[in-house]
Amino acid sequence: MSVDNGNILSVEYTILRLSKLIGIILFVCLVSNVFGQSLEELRKRKEKTASEIEYINNLLKETNNNAKASLNRLSVLERQIKLQDILINNITGEIGYLDASINQNIKRIDSLSIALQTVKNKYAAMIRYANRNQNNNNQLLFILSASDFNQAYKRFIYLRQYADYRRKQAEKIYEFKSSISEQLSEFNIRKDEKQRLLTSKVNQTVIIEQRKKQQKDVYSELKQKEKDLNKKLESQKKTELRLQQEIERVIADEAKKVNRKSSREKGFVLTSEEKVLSGDFSNNRGKFPWPVLRGLITDHFGEHPHPVLKYVVVRNAGVDITTQANAKARSIFKGEVTKVVAIPGGNIAVIIRHGNYLTVYSNLSEVFVKAGQQVEGKEEIGNIFTDKNDENKTVLKFQLWRENTKLDPEEWLRQM
Repeated sequence: MSVDNGNILSVEYTILRLSKLIGIILFVCLVSNVFGQSLEELRKRKEKTASEIEYINNLLKETNNNAKASLNRLSVLERQIKLQDILINNITGEIGYLDASINQNIKRIDSLSIALQTVKNKYAAMIRYANRNQNNNNQLLFILSASDFNQAYKRFIYLRQYADYRRKQAEKIYEFKSSISEQLSEFNIRKDEKQRLLTSKVNQTVIIEQRKKQQKDVYSELKQKEKDLNKKLESQKKTELRLQQEIERVIADEAKKVNRKSSREKGFVLTSEEKVLSGDFSNNRGKFPWPVLRGLITDHFGEHPHPVLKYVVVRNAGVDITTQANAKARSIFKGEVTKVVAIPGGNIAVIIRHGNYLTVYSNLSEVFVKAGQQVEGKEEIGNIFTDKNDENKTVLKFQLWRENTKLDPEEWLRQM
């Protein structure tokens, strides 16, 4: 009996091809793992946005029974519309990732199916060859016809190796079938996820249209109250002017508390401890906790057009943070309470010094601290006023100063 070298070479060539194919599949899986991490990050952002939208919904529910048009409500609706847009973009991005994943699954299934068919064809050929020879007892004759013992032994080893090839091919068939089954299962999961996301996207689109209509209605109602808005704006300017005067008074007082090294020196003269505190404060830019447990900014720092009144510019020395009723204000960093002052029309304000930085918390109905008291970061300093005559609006007015220079608090607070 002659050895079928062509068959053996064919088997070896098949195994070599399978090894390369498996390497490609492993590489695709590695890419898929990186893709999975990106998808996970996208989902986290989506969950965070959805959580903030839910919080805004709760704020709106607090005033839903007696809702009326107000600038604060207009700002809250504007923020929600922006978040709904972000959420829809996140969902669209996730659908894109899932489409890529589905396409990867299809390619893997196709590759595995081709590999499976190749292995099955080779395995069938091997079985036919083995059965044809086994029926004639050719394997035994093949060994016995050897010219010497050494050749007989080599032929025996060859037959064992050939049988081992057959077993391995059978295992490969099982592995490829299992892999195809897994890929099909993942494919179906991805398809179901995509369908759920498409439904969610449609629902969010409906919600955003509803919010835009509400925003339009509030805007229209406010336009009819321009005189009242102008009057309220003038009153607000007076209140903020009083607060700024108090802050400037505190700054002047702080500068007088210490002996200057030189009459030409400007700003605060700091002790060594205060210099360290100032340095620590400066190094935490962008990392500070919010002065409320949870809230959203409904009026930003600096000059910007009035949301309703044409040709009117709003100037805010800090930010307005809308939060839920009964919320408490808290210090963003350790420091010393330098002043607690009642502002006509603005309730109570607390000013805390952190070296040569000042933080100001106003529109408080009650305070828990007093001048000269040391406070820690996140320590509660007072209750925020809830205006029951203005749809239970609860707004903390927060400012940040470096000596006599106003700073944008949003650049210093961490993102919620």
